[in-house]
Amino acid sequence: MAADEHAHPPEHRCPAGQGAHLRPVQRPVHPPRRAAAHAMTEHEDIVDAELIDDRLPAIPEDRVPAVPLAEEDPDAWLPPEAQEDVQAGIPEETANAYEGDMRRFAEWCATVGRRVMPAAPQTVTAYMSYLKRTPREKTGRPYGPNSMDRIIASIRSSHRAAGFKPPDTMGARKVVAGYRAQLSSANDPAAQPKKASAADRTVLREALAALDRTTLAGKRDAALMLLGHALASRGSELVPLDWPTSFSNLPEDEEQDGFRARVYRKKRKKWQNVDVVLDPESDLCAVRAVRDLVAALADEGHTEGALFLRMDRWGYLAPPMTRRNKKTGVVEPIGDPAGRMTKEAASDIVERSIGRTGRPGHWRSHSTRRGFVKSARQAGVDIVDIGRHGGWDDKSKALIGYVDEEDSRGERNPLAQIGRAAVKRRQQEEQG
Repeated sequence: MAADEHAHPPEHRCPAGQGAHLRPVQRPVHPPRRAAAHAMTEHEDIVDAELIDDRLPAIPEDRVPAVPLAEEDPDAWLPPEAQEDVQAGIPEETANAYEGDMRRFAEWCATVGRRVMPAAPQTVTAYMSYLKRTPREKTGRPYGPNSMDRIIASIRSSHRAAGFKPPDTMGARKVVAGYRAQLSSANDPAAQPKKASAADRTVLREALAALDRTTLAGKRDAALMLLGHALASRGSELVPLDWPTSFSNLPEDEEQDGFRARVYRKKRKKWQNVDVVLDPESDLCAVRAVRDLVAALADEGHTEGALFLRMDRWGYLAPPMTRRNKKTGVVEPIGDPAGRMTKEAASDIVERSIGRTGRPGHWRSHSTRRGFVKSARQAGVDIVDIGRHGGWDDKSKALIGYVDEEDSRGERNPLAQIGRAAVKRRQQEEQG
């Protein structure tokens, strides 16, 4: 779509499919809108800044943004290397999700005859209303509120990337807020974030008991789950580990057997050394499981490089993988040429291994990270020590989200703890 199309008022828009014939309109210059009273973070700009008025007025034609748009500002451009640097700062998963969101948004706009970019606020609001009511082909259910929040962010970010002012999404967010309230009052799980179930030591023990750990695949799967639990790692932090370069021996003065793993914490964008020691329960020991896997890989001639490799059903390491390109029809190689497993494959292993036990739940590679928190809580580990071992910031609110509600039941129930403390205090007073 032409870059100057944002200047066209509704009466100058052509019907759908005829966007190339839009007639340019001279836009008058008027005083800028009042600037926000305080600086906002990127998150606040996306989420909170639109919540200003209960009404949904059309944008008057005589209103223009305080900052000139790209074609009006001679400095509003980036050299190619700066564009590459910006792109490098966007996580691949985020870029892929935004690309898919915008593709589907554009398809919907084409069917209803609306402009994709720059999108009118009413267009985004109408799209959210559509998503709320329309079942997805993949799931048979409409999008959930959290996915719709992400789609709104995708639309706004894509506008910025294209040099347009993001549309006001106040109305769209009200649609999502009402939808979330509706689902919550109906106790619909779609109103809550979909979290991976926690694979604590009890769950891992059951999963490992159903695993044939005499095979190379069994050794790999056991090491992946146990090391993921021991490091409290995300799948995206686990699969990049190399042997032996990601591991070192523990310092001699610690007088413990085990190893130190060098882990890149993606969310915090920093490296961390995590000490993993021998577990007294050998079947749950990550150190022994990794050493068993390393020895088995060496027998196959793999002595260095990726620790977690893909295998085919016959146990062959790093089999070639191909996929037919939908656009060209050409069969192309995919996957890491060295055979490194993807984080999606790691999730499949966790799901398959725990699924054999018949335990209900949403099992992914993230389950071992959540499971570490649960195991540590059950052992009475201080929350600060849990956070530092797992790479959370000391002030992290996200860590609290890993603490399940049931962790505050039974002996941990606050009322039960208050009662025990009261009894103990009374006994001390009577004895004194």
